[in-house]
Amino acid sequence: MSRQPLQVIVIPFKESESVGYQFAVFHRADNSMWQFIAGGAEDDETAEQTARREAEEEAGIPKGARFFRLDSRASVPRTAFSPTKHWSRDIFVVPEYSFAVDVSGQELDLSDEHDQVSWLPFKEATRLLTFESNRIALWELNERLNTHKIDELPPMDDR
Repeated sequence: MSRQPLQVIVIPFKESESVGYQFAVFHRADNSMWQFIAGGAEDDETAEQTARREAEEEAGIPKGARFFRLDSRASVPRTAFSPTKHWSRDIFVVPEYSFAVDVSGQELDLSDEHDQVSWLPFKEATRLLTFESNRIALWELNERLNTHKIDELPPMDDR
């Protein structure tokens, strides 16, 4: 298995009649960062395949859940990843693609990578997140949910 220069984040969300939309924000067990599900492509995975695998590995979200590709993109410095010796020396930044997954009615099952998860409304989640790219993707998802534009994103179908 070989780590490829492609990164994803996945935002689990659910709707509650009493509190509206909530978003799962994860605390990494190895440091004090709060983020969404994140990970890199392995071997020849597409971004969509990576998002589904990472969501299943980190939170027990079934690969067949309702995923959406968001428009939000970011670039992450190569130095944020290790090891990268097998990557071309011409790679300086790694593209990060954003996804959302509807987990309404499902329980999350955390991997050892995270020691806690908090279900939060938009403003609280935004304040807690460590990375700007996570905040931007969350803003997009929140806007789409509140304007009923989430269904305009074609559901991913490469399960």
